Amino acid sequence: MTLTDGKSEDETPHFVPPLIQDNPNGWGPCELPEQFKDMPYQPFSKGDRLGKISDWTGAAFQDKKYANKYASQFGSGSQYAYYHDEDESTFHLVDTTRVQKPPYQRGRFKTNQRNMRGRGIRGVQAGMQALGKGLKAREKDRKNQMKKWGQGRPQIKIRDASVTVKPDWVTIEEMDFPRLGKLSLPSIKEGDDIMCCGELEYYDKSYDRVNVKNEKPLQRVDRIFHTVTTTDDPIIRVLSKNEGNVYATDAILATIMCSTRSNYSWDIVIEKIGDKLFFDKRDNTEFDLLTVNETSLEPPQDDGNSLNSPRNLALEATFINHNFSQQVLRTGSGEPKHKFDHPNPFVSEEEEGEVASVGYRYKKWDLGGGIVLIARCEHDAVVQSPNGELQFLTIKALNEWDSKVANGVEWRQKLDTQRGAVLANELRNNACKLAKWTVQALLAGSDQIKFGYVSRVNVRDNTRHVILGTQQFKPHEFAAQINLNMDNAWGILRCIIDIVMKQKDGKYLIMKDPNKPMIRLYDIPDNTFESDGESESDEDVQTDSNAFQTLYPYTNTTKRT
Repeated sequence: MTLTDGKSEDETPHFVPPLIQDNPNGWGPCELPEQFKDMPYQPFSKGDRLGKISDWTGAAFQDKKYANKYASQFGSGSQYAYYHDEDESTFHLVDTTRVQKPPYQRGRFKTNQRNMRGRGIRGVQAGMQALGKGLKAREKDRKNQMKKWGQGRPQIKIRDASVTVKPDWVTIEEMDFPRLGKLSLPSIKEGDDIMCCGELEYYDKSYDRVNVKNEKPLQRVDRIFHTVTTTDDPIIRVLSKNEGNVYATDAILATIMCSTRSNYSWDIVIEKIGDKLFFDKRDNTEFDLLTVNETSLEPPQDDGNSLNSPRNLALEATFINHNFSQQVLRTGSGEPKHKFDHPNPFVSEEEEGEVASVGYRYKKWDLGGGIVLIARCEHDAVVQSPNGELQFLTIKALNEWDSKVANGVEWRQKLDTQRGAVLANELRNNACKLAKWTVQALLAGSDQIKFGYVSRVNVRDNTRHVILGTQQFKPHEFAAQINLNMDNAWGILRCIIDIVMKQKDGKYLIMKDPNKPMIRLYDIPDNTFESDGESESDEDVQTDSNAFQTLYPYTNTTKRT
């Protein structure tokens, strides 16, 4: 029988199965077939998702929640990348990898875009006006942008030490900040009053209502401020005969206690006589000048006679503090004053002029182990609380010099509405100065520490200022806010006392390294800073005083010798 296709009905079709290799030890063939010999192998996992067979749109089928849902856990690989053997220079693969930006550029552009969107039409108009100011303005803007993006950043100048280390000085100890930060001397009780001197004026509460819209000019108050070191204090000289064995001032103690927050160099002289230590400042030092933006990421650069050089800013900040602390007081002839039992020990009959409002407390602390500290502490004013109690104040001033150069916030825009942001910026840029003020208030036992916000009338004029507002804190609460640990502060002081106590009688100097986070203790000759250097010292002091008086002629400062 023959079928229509010409095949016999006996010729039945049959299937010939291919040869299958059974691999009992794993997946895949036991031997590589000849047709697959030169083909690259792409590893895969049983858990990999295959996705679509043919996906020409790519992004249309992406799972936003699981972006790498269909990616192989072994990576894409480059086995199937095409390379032209004859002329590779004419063919380039498209590089879709994301270029890694340097750290200083990450996130900056998006922030700038958000800021520009928020500015609206005014921002666009301001930008157009800036572009229209000519080539010189554009070049200046270009340099500012380069600085902002981290390019062309000025090199930070190596700072000079506060005192030149002589070859005959012997290094006794080097203490780095991490080591000092671990010290602790807990359970130091509040100091006991030994003697109180001077008189204090009352704080004028009307300054609590000062704000940006109701600013007040900073006046120049012609008053005398005494900055007397420890061994020149007649009260401490008397007390050293029968009270304590370590003597200092609150400013010296605060500098040592807050040393781990300092960046600028400073030095303190220590004299050991028997079992007694006297902590002093040198006469030819800028110890009493206030630092400005010391702890900023970009501190002021020393540009010689620049308005915003570190030294000129320090003179300006000291001038502001002197005048602000006296302007906010009730100074009329009929106004009451709080007088301590003893008069101001530094007022002499030869002095002409009015003495600043100040009250001195000579206090005693028992640090254990036979160490008894005597220190002179200061109050700036008093105020009567709503319940009629008398409270002692420490008054200080924060100053704004140029928010754009200082990378800060503009006080006139933020102070009334976002005072916390302004204070946070100051805590970042002036951490050491604020910590020292807080320590001084705690040592003196002040009930309140009051800050004034003082700004320049014009950023290019450092002689005229206005008060934009005030703010007050309880010292213990503010110390907690700025993470100031008094147990650690007392521990640092006690560590230095113990080291010097083990040395022989003589003169020592402790100095903050100008460029490293550490302090060094030197054994120096007994005649250091005396005799031959005395005339030079007096000349330097006079030079500093003249510079201060040239800028701020209505502020009188004296040093008792």
